[in-house]
Amino acid sequence: MSKSFNEWVKGCQQRVEVAAGELLPPTDLEPKILHEAMRYSVIGGGKRVRPLLVYAVSELFGADEHNADRVALAIECVHSYSLIHDDLPCMDNDMLRHGKPTTHAKYGEAMAMLAGDALQPEAFIYISETTLNPHQKLVLISLLADAASSRGMCGGQAIDLSMVGKKMTLEELRHMHALKTGTLLHAAVMSGIWCAKEESSSEELIEALSSYGNAVGLLFQIVDDILDVVSSAEKLGKTAGKDALENKPTYVSILGLDKSRELAKEQYELALASVQKIENIVGGNKTLRLREIADFIYSRDH
Repeated sequence: MSKSFNEWVKGCQQRVEVAAGELLPPTDLEPKILHEAMRYSVIGGGKRVRPLLVYAVSELFGADEHNADRVALAIECVHSYSLIHDDLPCMDNDMLRHGKPTTHAKYGEAMAMLAGDALQPEAFIYISETTLNPHQKLVLISLLADAASSRGMCGGQAIDLSMVGKKMTLEELRHMHALKTGTLLHAAVMSGIWCAKEESSSEELIEALSSYGNAVGLLFQIVDDILDVVSSAEKLGKTAGKDALENKPTYVSILGLDKSRELAKEQYELALASVQKIENIVGGNKTLRLREIADFIYSRDH
């Protein structure tokens, strides 16, 4: 791999931007304001961690870039919809996202709600437009739908809202975040497999990639909880310190800062162990990007 990690990340982010610019409904198509709000929410912001995972895994199998771009954008659309709704006054009531006003702050609550609603089916359109075979499309649609369902992201958010001001055990917190944050990150990893030929992956490889997806999913949330305490709004691109202000249970509130960092290190090491298993199966230096993504997620607090 001749490109540095930063060069590769910028290239992947640009691919998502280009795909979003081309595929999201244009602002000259009615209803113009809705399409403008959708594009505002997706284009020009975010680390694109989920697309990075899709690209890193799909590259292991030599997937077609056209298909990987559409799958990566599909997952990012579902992620963006979740952020729009998460920022609403009835949820987390935030006015800052990706360093700019949240969608409802700019377009109003009703239009923000509709923009989020519209981004969900848009995601499945992009998967349907890939050149993959029907079975692969069905698996990808199922992965994404399940990750966003009441058994995934929506369920985790429901638990989160119901536990404000209440005490949770560490196991209950892990379960909530496995649903709220982990499922979509895990789905991004597994979707990368299905962007390529089905016969490319053994059960052993799928299991190792699944373990990696689970580890980076939990790692991402732990680090997010730490950053909410130690970082600033300027660095985060969103309001800092909100979890403590709203008395939300987090890894830091339950374990403290030092123990949370220990748990993050544990998940980071589990992710690297999974990468080693993957490398043992596929050979060569093909897993470098997976290792670098884990480094990137972990190092946000270091």
